[in-house]
Amino acid sequence: MRIALITGGGSGIGRAVAVALARDEWNVVVAGRRRASLDETAALAEGIVAVEADVRDQASVRQLFAAVKDRFGRLDLLFNNAGTFPPPAAMEELTLEQWSTVIDTNLTGAFLCTQEAFRLMKAQEPRGGRIINNGSISAHSPRPNSVAYTASKHAITGLTKSTALDGRPFDIACGQIDIGNAATEMTHRLSGEPRIDVEDVARAVVYMASLPLDANVQSMTVLATKMPFVGRG
Repeated sequence: MRIALITGGGSGIGRAVAVALARDEWNVVVAGRRRASLDETAALAEGIVAVEADVRDQASVRQLFAAVKDRFGRLDLLFNNAGTFPPPAAMEELTLEQWSTVIDTNLTGAFLCTQEAFRLMKAQEPRGGRIINNGSISAHSPRPNSVAYTASKHAITGLTKSTALDGRPFDIACGQIDIGNAATEMTHRLSGEPRIDVEDVARAVVYMASLPLDANVQSMTVLATKMPFVGRG
């Protein structure tokens, strides 16, 4: 029995990955703040369980992981997917509240979940597990007027590398998927740019999750072939 936990599982990439993993015979816990959205995800495939949680709150994160342990006894995969993207804003116009919301959700939330995953994965038998962080091509090449989001995703790359190093002695693998223009609610405003079906992203995550713990996809980029990222034109 393989157990996966997906944050931000009520919509978009998190929902697509949850369904894809469930169809690959994983037991999946989807976490998020909106119970109705989580329940909609859980209804899409057998083997998906919804748990309300706020990744920005340490007590809530600890309760989430305790619920996973109580129900399943272990955790094999954490997909740090919860994230937010504020409206584009000039550097001097972004408020501290907007900055803090993005950093707390995208970065601190991933850190808190990684901490709890380490505690569980190090103690369970058999030991170990896998963590996949949802980065972004903004971790390499930012858009204008996106300082908070870009900073958070650059930091996720650092979190991924440190997690991979610190997890090695305990059979905990960690990799990052950087996604460019998946067709979700978050990218709706980019409808003028090429986008890819979110199912393409889900298949990539399932592949990363399917590897044995002695193999790891450290970094993967999945993007619309014609999006303006690789070079000019």
